[in-house]
Amino acid sequence: NNKKGSNLYDYWGTDISDVLNQDESDLIVNLASNEYFKAIDKKTLKANVLNIVFKEKKGETYEVIGIYAKRARGLMVNYIIRNRLTSKELLKDFSDEGYRFNQKLSTGSSWVYLRG
Repeated sequence: NNKKGSNLYDYWGTDISDVLNQDESDLIVNLASNEYFKAIDKKTLKANVLNIVFKEKKGETYEVIGIYAKRARGLMVNYIIRNRLTSKELLKDFSDEGYRFNQKLSTGSSWVYLRG
């Protein structure tokens, strides 16, 4: 048993949040998987978190499909870097591989992009 904790989340504790808090940005765009983002102690973060969700049309509804969501997150990281984005509003223009921002399904802290 590790003295820092019995699982990945206990092991990291506030270390990741502490590093993120060193940045002076007031926003973190979360493009990590849910599993990885759990390693961050969100209660200690100074910045607001904007979660990005990618959904695919499946029948009459839209669902998160892991393999496609993973690719889409990578595409958005590339888009942010390539375009040197400095405003979250510019994320709404992301349209790689057919994804479109959906205002109706989005909230202030979770933006949804649909495809199909």
